[in-house]
Amino acid sequence: MYLEHFNLSERPFSITPDPRFLYMSARHREALAHLLYGLGDGGGFVQLTGEVGTGKTTICRCLLEQIPENVDLAVVLNPKVTAIELIATVCDELGVDYDADNVSIKLLTDVLNRYLLDAYARGRHTVLIIDEAQNLSTDVLEQVRLLTNLETATQKLLQIILIGQPELRILLGREDMRQLAQRVTARYHLEPISRDETSAYIRHRLQICGSSQAIFNKRAVDKIQQLSGGIPRLINVLSDRSMLGAYVEGKTQVDVKVVKKAASEVLAVDSDEKIRRSRLPILLGVLSILLLIAVAGVYQPWKRPGSTTQPVVGIEKEPASVSAAENTAAVAAAADLPQPEAVIAAAVEEEAQPQSLATLLTAADSSYYRSAWTELFALWSVVLPQSVNPDFCDFAKQYGLLCLQVQGNWYTLRQFDRPAILTLVAANGERVPVVLQHLDDSVAEVLIGEGLYRLPIEQVEKSWYGDFTLLLQAPPGGRLFLRVGDRDPVVSWIRGQLEIAQGVIIPAQDPLKFDYALQREILAFQRERGLVADGVVGKYTMIHLNTASGRDGVPLLSVQSY
Repeated sequence: MYLEHFNLSERPFSITPDPRFLYMSARHREALAHLLYGLGDGGGFVQLTGEVGTGKTTICRCLLEQIPENVDLAVVLNPKVTAIELIATVCDELGVDYDADNVSIKLLTDVLNRYLLDAYARGRHTVLIIDEAQNLSTDVLEQVRLLTNLETATQKLLQIILIGQPELRILLGREDMRQLAQRVTARYHLEPISRDETSAYIRHRLQICGSSQAIFNKRAVDKIQQLSGGIPRLINVLSDRSMLGAYVEGKTQVDVKVVKKAASEVLAVDSDEKIRRSRLPILLGVLSILLLIAVAGVYQPWKRPGSTTQPVVGIEKEPASVSAAENTAAVAAAADLPQPEAVIAAAVEEEAQPQSLATLLTAADSSYYRSAWTELFALWSVVLPQSVNPDFCDFAKQYGLLCLQVQGNWYTLRQFDRPAILTLVAANGERVPVVLQHLDDSVAEVLIGEGLYRLPIEQVEKSWYGDFTLLLQAPPGGRLFLRVGDRDPVVSWIRGQLEIAQGVIIPAQDPLKFDYALQREILAFQRERGLVADGVVGKYTMIHLNTASGRDGVPLLSVQSY
């Protein structure tokens, strides 16, 4: 209804979990890291909890898109089943054959055990995810625990991830659940997002639908954060109804008044309001009494003239000042500033008039996509032929390069220290890919079309919502997600790179086997660099390992290219 009014292509705040709208806050990324850790651990349980609407299902969907190739996954979405029904569901998910006319817990467990042993022999890893696990009965939870007893002499055959509401924490904290609780190897409770993340979340979803304007003002976002408590699902509900309210009132921007009205329509706040109103006369009466006492304390008619009472000194407040950032933004908007300086462009003369970033982005067309990828590959000394069409990430694999498409901020980019394609948003809502090839404390060096510009970070930030893509150098053979127990020629290479990076010697009876000595060094390496310490060699670890070992042919974001 309000799409045309706000010039949007679709509703930005639908509560259906569309992966296109995925916004990963710092908390969501950390929760996902714990689940990915669960995929590589040697058995037991991983526990993820969070309030209703905090994004647990979204994280689970994201996990399904990132599982390593050697992982077999079974997902149980309806935990309100009996113990025998649960095992049958796991068998169905994994494609395990059994006689449906003659089932018992023992028979199902036996066929499942045979399947897991065969999968282990083939180098497969099996993971069971149970969603809404707080609804599991005590008997079913005990049966789930017994499934982790399926093992070889050295390896658990089944990894189980429990996802549920906070009640799951209470359930596993019970005395009769202590055997299961002791097998939980990783726990993470997903907290609501912060105020700044709420603002970024709203901007991100609007930008996906074609808007680059500030549809919600600052006070409106503050109110949404207050009323929603930072729970994404409630943020969606409030934002959607607020935009409808602004449309009905003919407003082009959502303000705090509209948000309050929307909250009264979609949230259960009426009873609370009535309670507050019923208490108002009492509060006014108390305040009146306190005011009289205060006046009596200052004006004392019983004091004789000339008595030595100290005068009350009031501190006069200075007018609220506008922050330097706001003032700069206002001046820039009025003068169409700041103006990026074209520092390198083959056909640009020194006296050429600089253009604003907004103008450059508005002038972008579809050719900028190929141009950005061409420049990114050039930084890796790779020529992108005109005959190659997207997917460019598939083309990159021919040169031992892998794509990493994530969301982050300037800190994330500095941690990766790789040139990247940033997705900027023009005033007309168009998404414009530009290449960030160098970054220092205050200036970003970006390739926009065929021009190279040095821009203040603050200026780029106004058009960037955190989406970026970078390339990383894969190990020889391209295999990642290596972990304890794997045997592969690339393990020897990883050991050598880690020895260079850490300045240590890692002993190995079998150079091709990923053993516990190598895992300990990888864990230490990951902790030193602020990575999730899971002992698995994934894309993030590989990026840092390539940098630390000084691997040839790796362009760095922190080093200028000229």
